[in-house]
Amino acid sequence: MWKKGRELAKSFKWELTVYRRVLADARTPVSAKIFLGLAIAYLCMPFDLIPDFIPVLGHLDDAVIVPALVYAALRLIPQELVAEHRANVLADHRRNRTYNGVP
Repeated sequence: MWKKGRELAKSFKWELTVYRRVLADARTPVSAKIFLGLAIAYLCMPFDLIPDFIPVLGHLDDAVIVPALVYAALRLIPQELVAEHRANVLADHRRNRTYNGVP
C-alpha cells in the first residue's frame, strides 16, 4: 500500500515538472498557458469558490476544477510537445539517478 502511494506521489511530481516545462515552452499555445495558469492559481488561492466547511462540495470543487483545467489545457497542447517534455523529464530522472550512484 505504501509503495503504491510513493509511486503515485512520484508520478504526480513528474507530471508537475512536465506541466511546468510545457508552460515555459514557446511552442505552447497561449490558451493552454492560460488554462494551466488558472489551475496553478486556483491551487494557490487562499480561499475557495465553494468553502470547505460545506460537506462534500467544499472538498469536491478542488478535486474537479483543477483536473478539469489541466485536462482542457492538455487538449489544446500538441501531444508531441507533451510527449517530448515527458521523455525529457524521464531522461533527466535517469541521468540524476545514475549520477548520484543509484542504478
